[in-house]
Parts: sequence; C-alpha cells; structure tokens
Amino acid sequence: MSDVTDAPEPEVQNVARPRSSKRKRLGDDGFAGLPMPRRLLAIAAISFGNALLVIDGAIANVALPTLSRELAVTPGVATNVIVVYQLVLVMGLLPMSSLGQRLGLRRLYQAGQVVFCVSSAACFFVDSLAQLLILRAVQGAGATMGLAVSVALLRAIYPSKSLGSGLGFNSVVITSSLAVAPTLGGYILAHFDWQWIFVIAAPLALVSLVLGSALPSGERKPAAGDLKGALWVAATMAMLIGGVQLASHSSAALGIAVVVAGVVSLVLLVRRERRREEPVVPVDLLSKPVIGLSLLAAFVAFIGTGLIIVSLPFRLEQVMGFAPDEVGLLLVPIPLTLMFVNPVSGWLSDRIAPSKLGVSGLSVAVVGLILLALMPDDSSAMDVTWRLVIFAMGFGFFIAPNSRLIVGSVPHDRTASIGGTMQTVRLFGQACAATAVGLLLALGLGEGAVPGIVAAGMLVLAAMASMVRFNTVRKQQRQAETELLI
Repeated sequence: MSDVTDAPEPEVQNVARPRSSKRKRLGDDGFAGLPMPRRLLAIAAISFGNALLVIDGAIANVALPTLSRELAVTPGVATNVIVVYQLVLVMGLLPMSSLGQRLGLRRLYQAGQVVFCVSSAACFFVDSLAQLLILRAVQGAGATMGLAVSVALLRAIYPSKSLGSGLGFNSVVITSSLAVAPTLGGYILAHFDWQWIFVIAAPLALVSLVLGSALPSGERKPAAGDLKGALWVAATMAMLIGGVQLASHSSAALGIAVVVAGVVSLVLLVRRERRREEPVVPVDLLSKPVIGLSLLAAFVAFIGTGLIIVSLPFRLEQVMGFAPDEVGLLLVPIPLTLMFVNPVSGWLSDRIAPSKLGVSGLSVAVVGLILLALMPDDSSAMDVTWRLVIFAMGFGFFIAPNSRLIVGSVPHDRTASIGGTMQTVRLFGQACAATAVGLLLALGLGEGAVPGIVAAGMLVLAAMASMVRFNTVRKQQRQAETELLI
C-alpha cells in the first residue's frame, strides 16, 4: 500500500478522504498521457534526443588531447570546447523553458533538434579552434532548447500513475549514453578524422526530429515575453558557472569575485521575479518546501557525486597505478549500475514515499563512498568495482524518486519551468564539484581519502534536506486535517 506522507503538496489539500484512497499512487492526478501507439513513438523521439545531448556533451572529453595536438593549442585552451558548450547550455535553460511554455513544448524541442543537427553536421568542415568554438556554442543553443522542455514532455507523454517509471526509463537512456560515449569517442578517434566526434550526433538528431511529430504539443500560455528577465537570467548563470570555471582553470581570485557578483545578481533577480505573474525563475514554486528542499537535496547530491567521479581517476592512475585505459573501464560500473537501478527506483517511486526511498538510498551511497575513501592503495580492480556498485546503487534509489517528487508537485503548465530549473541545478552542482576537486588537488588532498569523505558529507546533507522536507510536509498535512475537523 502506498504511503502518502511524502506526497506532493497538492495532495495536502485532500487529506480528508476515505482510508481506501491512500491506495492511490503518489501524485496520480488522473492524467492519462498519450494514447498508444503514439506514446511509444514519442518515447523513442525523446530518447534519441536525450541520448544525442548526453553523448555530445560527454564524447568531447575523450577528444581533448587530440584537439590540442591537431589544432596546435595548449590542453588548457582545448578545454574551452567543453566550457563553451556547458556555459551556453546553463545560460539558456531557464529562459528557454519559459519560452517553451509560450510557444509550445514540441515546437521548441523540434526547433532545437534542427539547430543541433545543422551545427553538428557543419563541424565536419571545421579546421580551426575559433570555428569549432562558434559551432559548439550553436550546438549548445540547440541542446538547450531541447533539454529545457524534455522533462515537461516526459510528463505529457506518460500517465501520471507511471511518471516515476517514465523518468526511470529516461535515466536508463542517459546513463547508457554516458557509458557508451567514451568508448564511441575512442573508436572514432582511432578510425576517423577528429571532426566526426562532433558530427556523430547529427544522425540521432535527425531521427529524433522525424519521430518528433508524435510528441505532445503541450499547453501554450500566450503571455508576453520577458526579454529583460531572460537576459538577466542568462547573465546571472554565466557569472555563476563562468566564475566557477575561472576559479578551477584560471584565476581563483577572479573566479570568486565573478561568483560573488553572480550571487548578488541572483538575489536581485529573485526579488524582481517575486513580483511577476509569469516569472522566468519559478520562485513561487521554489518557495514550496516540497520543491525547494528537493532541489536543494539534488544540488548537494550532485556535488557529492561529481566529487567522486572527477577525483577518482587521479587516485586510480597516480596513486594506485592503474593505466589510463583501465581507469576508464573502472568507472563504467557507475552508469551500468544506474541502468539497472533507475527503472526499479522509478517504478517504486510511483508507489512508495520518495523520502523513504531517497534517504535509504543515500544511506547506502554514503557507505559506498566511505568504503571508497578508506580503500587501500594496493586494492585490485574488483575491490574498486564492488565499492562503486554500492555507491551507484544507493544514488540511483535517491535521484529517481527525488525527481519524481519534484515533477509531480507542480501544475502541468509549469513543468517546463521546473524542468529547466532541475537541469540548471544539476549542471551547477557538477561545476561546483569540479571546482572543489581542483581546490583539493591544489592543496595536495585530491588523490587520497578526502574527496570521498567530503562527497559522503554532501550526501548526508542531501539526506538531511530530504528528512526536513518529509517532516515539513507531514506537519502541513496534520494542520490541514485539524482545520478540516474544526
């Protein structure tokens, strides 16, 4: 029987029901989703789209040494191929999600596939870093258009009672793409010109575009656009993410100053958005504990996960003596484990309180991180693998239910906005993790147990945020019951 104690906030108003109503799945508002077989075509379209975005974002990492050599630039300069893409992506997520609500989800998604496909194909003719950076920025713009509305499209595709399962399947697509990207990138570099690293995503974009006619159009909100707000959001995100990148790759002092300016800009932006009926930043939704605390938990959890993923290769290669190709294989258990765990946790999140699943999963993940941190330097590959499996298994039982709770707690016409916010939180958490690892490496603490301990601490904070959310929602339910009785 489902436990509704941690149900989304809209459920709080309906606590005075017959006891049998508790059997209703969490967040099930009766929405039927797309009819079959159109639903299957829409799932295929969004799956190809998400796969290409993940592969394009991850595959370029493998090519950095080759790009440095072929384009005659330093390794540090070559990393701008990654930075430009990520920066454009995070700058545009919230403005594009707001635009998607006005123009229609499918229309913006399809436009993004066109932009991405054309810019990816154009990379075949690149022969300089400047040209590549321009096209990477255009790729990022196309990716932003699709990613900003992907969560809203998923909610419109699946019935409410199966939303968790849908999010879990989407996680399988993402994690499997992450697992495939390094191997695919290595194969392309070994057998083809380096330009094919960026061209390979074009066919996937074309497939997604063809299948995209089955996607739901989404409810359009014919409100006037807020250009000032969109530009303000983009500038603020640029300062926050750009400052983090500066701190980790260039000047720490300048990076910190830019981040501080970004924080000030964010505070002023939030004050402005509170007065608007159609805010670009969904501050009205973030003020609800069930959403705000869930996003906070996700943010610190992504920092913790990023810490271990970014720092572990340094320890495996430079301290434990594994070869570079072995290090890549040793990291594969994380996405492979998530491929199996996410569908299960997504299915369970439709039936069990997300806090119970999430906190239990985070507890398991913390154990895995501590085991990794205390791992002897002469450990075998198998010793590394089973510890990573424990960590990934626990994290999988947190992230799917947490995402399910966030998405199921907002009105359907605001899903694009909260989806863009979720993606922004993920990217910012990962950027903060990379900066933290750089700082630990500079202090001589990045190749030992410290990153794992810090990562475990981040997941403990995520569990605390989840528990506070659980208690807050339960208190609201009790107050609602008391008011109804009076």
